Amino acid sequence: MAALAASRAMDKRDVARLLDEIAVLLELKGENPFKVRAYVNASRVIDGLPDDLGARVEAGTLTELKGIGETLAGNITELWRTGRMSYYDELAAATPPGYLDMIRVPGLGAKKVRALGEELGITTLAKLKRAAQKGDIRELKGFGEQSEKKILEGTVLLEAGAGRYLAGEVRPVAEELVAALRRHAAVEKAEIGGSLRRWAETVKDVDLLVATTKPAAVTKAFLALVPDASVIGSGETKTSVRLASGLAVDLRLVTPAEFPFALHYFTGSVAHNIRIRARALERGMSLNEYALSGKRHAAIHSEEDLFRVLGLSTIEPELREDRGEIEAAEAGALPKLVTLRDLRGILHCHTTASDGKSTLEEMAEAAEAWGAEYLGIADHSVSARYANGLSEAELKHQGAAIDRWNAGSTKLRVLKGSEVDILPDGSLDYPDRVLDRLDFVVASIHTNFTMSEEAMTERMVKALRNKHVSILAHPTGRLLLQRDAYKVKLDEVVRVAAEEGVVVEINANPNRLDLDWREARAAKERGAKFAVNPDAHHVSGYDDHRYGIGVARKGWLTKKDVVNTLPVEKLLALFGARR
Repeated sequence: MAALAASRAMDKRDVARLLDEIAVLLELKGENPFKVRAYVNASRVIDGLPDDLGARVEAGTLTELKGIGETLAGNITELWRTGRMSYYDELAAATPPGYLDMIRVPGLGAKKVRALGEELGITTLAKLKRAAQKGDIRELKGFGEQSEKKILEGTVLLEAGAGRYLAGEVRPVAEELVAALRRHAAVEKAEIGGSLRRWAETVKDVDLLVATTKPAAVTKAFLALVPDASVIGSGETKTSVRLASGLAVDLRLVTPAEFPFALHYFTGSVAHNIRIRARALERGMSLNEYALSGKRHAAIHSEEDLFRVLGLSTIEPELREDRGEIEAAEAGALPKLVTLRDLRGILHCHTTASDGKSTLEEMAEAAEAWGAEYLGIADHSVSARYANGLSEAELKHQGAAIDRWNAGSTKLRVLKGSEVDILPDGSLDYPDRVLDRLDFVVASIHTNFTMSEEAMTERMVKALRNKHVSILAHPTGRLLLQRDAYKVKLDEVVRVAAEEGVVVEINANPNRLDLDWREARAAKERGAKFAVNPDAHHVSGYDDHRYGIGVARKGWLTKKDVVNTLPVEKLLALFGARR
């Protein structure tokens, strides 16, 4: 985290994440649990800070915050002002580097990582995988055969994602670099390219494209923006650097006349580009990353012009995957993709009543400022002890608080909901008499991920047939680069959801992005409707909507496909139609 943040302006979320990392490092060191907890709590305090952290740093008032003593305040101040924290650097240097990779394996906490290191000498992910393959781990106290199997599966998953980054981590870095480049006098145009521009969920690197007649000046300015990066190579048309995080950033420099062609080419995908080049050849022209030559054609100043000359309507970057977009563009049948501006309401949000970090009032005020017409609160249900799930009495108390808000609000309506666990037998976590009082119900799976495909499918289908269920949340349970989807016949689940009128969620949290964009398109073809939900646990989570919209657009979804583009009364009528 710190390395990514070092290439851009620090914010409170960066600080909170680093404090969480320190807590992990302290656990791995075997430090006093109270010391570990102090950094966890400090992270929550900083992340939920309603006022400006920088102002507090400069005013020297950090110690006025609950749980922030002189030492913590000093560490935070150093991080805010310099982009580094010496205490973090010391802890990281004293920790085997592989421990931080190992703790990402599902089921491995700090205590087990230390045990593996001390008892078996396992200090890297590669050693962990080999030990699991050989059957060495099952004999260790506190493990076992099933634990060993899960560890092996986890290492394989992490290896598959090695060298990749969540788009949600990388995009803010890329956007700030582009914004800074656009302010330079020698830059005529600057854009993000590559898979990041196509709104892929994970990326290997960042491509930046600049139109300029003064490449040397732009290169100098770019390198000044990433002073801590190592330079892989630098020339007149391309400069490549590697940030301290390992993330590679390529800056490509072209003339203004070359820019439309370069932007299209360096956006990709490869399969899309091959088809477009072939189309140019069929029309007696030759297309490369710098020009379209051969047959005379209209002047090209933009990607739109390029598509027009090739006899196509404009193909949005998200669709450029060679999945029928060229045929649709030729026929004038491309969909008008949903946009962030189309959203009228926010659904599936948590408060401090369960595992959220912002109060009901804070979530409502921020939703109103965001421009929402309605906000759907969906704290966890009673059996979700891991998330401080609400008892029936607590849910009723929250409902009364929502009534009070709505009585005093003229702009934002808060909807009463709950994220209700789908229990292993397919029943819901609250009885019908409780669910009857809610405006909507978000049904989700948080436990028993290892059920057979048949059993998991039956579990989910049974839940979908419950008349109270409004939305199926994060349908596959995946966590990007951390956990694979559970085994389920998704086609069958989606078919039943469409049949029953249950909305399928596109969870916009960058760690999830579940439903996957490929599955979203398939689900649309089966008649499903969708909700783009932030699953926000803090007011800052509303910003994640854009990642969910990215998934929706890659899935060819329109405004009509997404239910939280509806006005509140129509949405409630949709949910109520099942009851």
